[in-house]
Amino acid sequence: MKISEITSLKALLAKPFAKKTRKKVNKWANNPIETQDKVFKNLIANAAGTAFGLDHDFISINTYKDFIKRVPIRDYEALKPYVDRVVAGEENVLWKGKPIYFAKTSGTTSGAKYIPITKESMPSHTEAARNAILLYVAETGKVNFVNGKMIFLQGSPVLETQNGIQLGRLSGIVAHYIPKYLQKNRMPSWETNCIEDWETKVNAIVEETLNENMTIISGIPSWVQMYFEVLQKKSGKKVGDLFKNFDLFIFGGVNYEPYRAKFENLIGRKVDSIELYPASEGFFAFQDKQKEKGMLLQLNSGIFYEFITADTFFDKNPKRISLIDVEIGINYVMIISTNAGLWAYNIGDTVEFTSTNPYRVIVSGRIKHFISAFGEHVIGKEVEQALQDATMGTEVRVSEFTVAPQLNPGEGLPYHEWFIEFENAPENLSELSEKVDQYLQQQNSYYYDLIKGKVLQPSKITVVKKEGFNDYMKSVGKLGGQNKVPRLSNDRTIADKFYKSKLVN
Repeated sequence: MKISEITSLKALLAKPFAKKTRKKVNKWANNPIETQDKVFKNLIANAAGTAFGLDHDFISINTYKDFIKRVPIRDYEALKPYVDRVVAGEENVLWKGKPIYFAKTSGTTSGAKYIPITKESMPSHTEAARNAILLYVAETGKVNFVNGKMIFLQGSPVLETQNGIQLGRLSGIVAHYIPKYLQKNRMPSWETNCIEDWETKVNAIVEETLNENMTIISGIPSWVQMYFEVLQKKSGKKVGDLFKNFDLFIFGGVNYEPYRAKFENLIGRKVDSIELYPASEGFFAFQDKQKEKGMLLQLNSGIFYEFITADTFFDKNPKRISLIDVEIGINYVMIISTNAGLWAYNIGDTVEFTSTNPYRVIVSGRIKHFISAFGEHVIGKEVEQALQDATMGTEVRVSEFTVAPQLNPGEGLPYHEWFIEFENAPENLSELSEKVDQYLQQQNSYYYDLIKGKVLQPSKITVVKKEGFNDYMKSVGKLGGQNKVPRLSNDRTIADKFYKSKLVN
């Protein structure tokens, strides 16, 4: 069979496969509470004989209320004594047997974090992304992209072994599970994917893909942006002209909206996009409709969800609720229990529901990434929206940004300092600062009160030099891969680094 016939066959089979997948997804999406109840019972039953299950009397847990009484909320630090036993090679600690992988991530206070991935949890890391594409096919009828090349900008697939368990970055682990029927379409080569230095890797990817028929490109927006910029510099063309059949951008990890204008300029035209919500701890949601806001929460993937309202999270005994009690538009900290052995685990993300029929979410930020130096509790979603609104309809394009409090200015009241790297800078920086501040006030009543009460002065923008954010990420060893710049922070750690390294104008 000729290659052209094989690709035509792929396109032909994609539509019925997509319809079948949509039926399967609809079955659990339309029965959310029953699906989650089944997941909950399976998790408890399977882990009752583990060290964690015995320590927390899983055998006596019959209801969600029982679970709340016996299993407290934990972050990685609190769960670490159990994880350390698993890393040391002990079996039946958090989940039956041993994990098949550890997804190794960079921690803050604990150094490297080892997130277990089990035989039972691994499928959720691969099937959700596949289902997202198939639901896109079922909705739009578009299948021609299967005939071209596709790329996922990811970490190295090279894995280490520790006490019989392989470990590496999640994206590198997932790279080993690309279906055979997509192997010929996949870019870059294995050798290029194994390059550790991000800048070297991007240049090698550009060389490999420059003359290919790229139809799907995916990855974290900030790192895809770097790939696009190098492509444009090398070819002298817009990405959309270079790759005439590039029609689908798949992304995750950060909100795409702050990057949208820059991407459309780099591409030169609009392309369809699919948003994903993957993490080392599990694949939580994916965009199932092109015109609906939010991503479909994965309810049948061995993950049981709990939620705590973000503004009560740091109380002594915050109220925990399951899916049945969530409301649209509330900022929640998401808590998970999984078939990888994470129990009442705080992954650090905050989400908002955009729909409860079916359950769809947007990622609103990180519970530790906020500014509340004066009680304003400004979150990531709010600063992203304020900047987007302030630049809408203008020629201003933002490459990257972060926000920090300025507690002790040389003169005047404290304020929020915005560090922004522009692709196209505004003619009047003060005017943009004023607009950004007004839009932030409209979203956050606490911040509004502090400005009106003259506790804070309005925000100020500090311009970051070209490539300044890349230089910063390189300096802290987080350039490329799955690493992301925090949108905001409650201290001056990042801000001081910008000034010390002379990354600002």
